[in-house]
Amino acid sequence: MAQLSKKIELYAAANGVTNIDFRSDVMLQDDGDGVVYIHEWNLDIAQPTADQIASYETAGNTAEALQTILNNRAKDYPSIVDQLDDIYHNGIDSWKATIKTTKDKYPKWVI
Repeated sequence: MAQLSKKIELYAAANGVTNIDFRSDVMLQDDGDGVVYIHEWNLDIAQPTADQIASYETAGNTAEALQTILNNRAKDYPSIVDQLDDIYHNGIDSWKATIKTTKDKYPKWVI
């Protein structure tokens, strides 16, 4: 299930608002029961209804899955220094093979 913050970001973007600060623009709260809700809404667009938020579930799941893939790729790639060293010592084809291993391990097209 997509995080409420991700669904709010998607709702806001669809209404022309980007770069939400969840410390001042929109404050979420969990009273300890695991249910997160909008505690305070300070954006210049209407606060979404529960149905509007729910309508972003699929898009939120997709966005979160893609971000997980990108994070995994970033952790798995060699450092830039190591990549440049690989190119210098082994050529561009060797570097491409190294990078392709990570790209194949975490494909973006699966989503």
